[in-house]
Amino acid sequence: MELLELLSENPIFSSLGSQDREVLGKLAITQKYKKGEWITHNGDLWPYLFWVEKGKVIALKESGEGRSLIANTINAREIFWGLAFFEEGEPMPVALVAEQDSQICMWSRDELLPFLFENGKMSWELSRQMILRMQQASDVVESLAFQPVQGRLASLLLNRYSGNGENTPVARDMTLDQMASHIGSTREMVCRVLYKFADQGVIKIDRTEFLISDKNMLENIAHRD
Repeated sequence: MELLELLSENPIFSSLGSQDREVLGKLAITQKYKKGEWITHNGDLWPYLFWVEKGKVIALKESGEGRSLIANTINAREIFWGLAFFEEGEPMPVALVAEQDSQICMWSRDELLPFLFENGKMSWELSRQMILRMQQASDVVESLAFQPVQGRLASLLLNRYSGNGENTPVARDMTLDQMASHIGSTREMVCRVLYKFADQGVIKIDRTEFLISDKNMLENIAHRD
C-alpha cells in the first residue's frame, strides 16, 4: 500500500486535503531500523513527529543505575513525537528503540507546524493522540505504584502470549532484560517470579519455548490487589 493511502487512514493525516497529504508525503523522511537499533537517545534534541509504517518502536526510560522501563509502545500505523517537536529546545525524556525491524516516516517541527496552524481538525486529532499517550503513561505509573511485580509480570505474559491459547507452546521472543524493562523490575526478580509461576503449574518455560498451562490462575494473579 502506498504511503499516501496509508496516511489517509490515519485520523490526523486524513483531516488534510489530498493535495496537502501529497505535500507531506514528499516531505516525509523515511528511515529503516533493525531490531534493537536506537532511533534517538535520552537527552537528544529531536524535533520530529513520526509515524510507524512497519514494525514497532518502544519509548525507553533509563536510570543512572542501568535499569530501564518501557514507558510506551508505538505500534505500526501509530504516531509519536520528540518533546522538542512541541517545546523547542527541550531534550528527549526517553530513548526510542526499534523493538522489531521497523520503518518510520518522520517530519520536522518546521515542516509540520504550518499544517497544524492552518488545520484545526488536524491539531485536534493530534491533541487526542497526546491524551491517549498520557493515559497509557498513567497506566504504567499506576501499575508500578499499586501492582506487585508478580501481577505486572502476569499481565505482561497474558498480553504477550494468551492469544496462542492454553497449553500451546510458543517461541520465547523476549529476554529476561526485556521483560524487566516492560514491568520496571530487574532480570533477577523476573527470573525468580517465572520459576515460581512454573512451580505453581501456571506456566511451563525453557530456554526456547513458553507455554501458559493455567490461564485462569495467571489472570487471578494479574488482577490480585
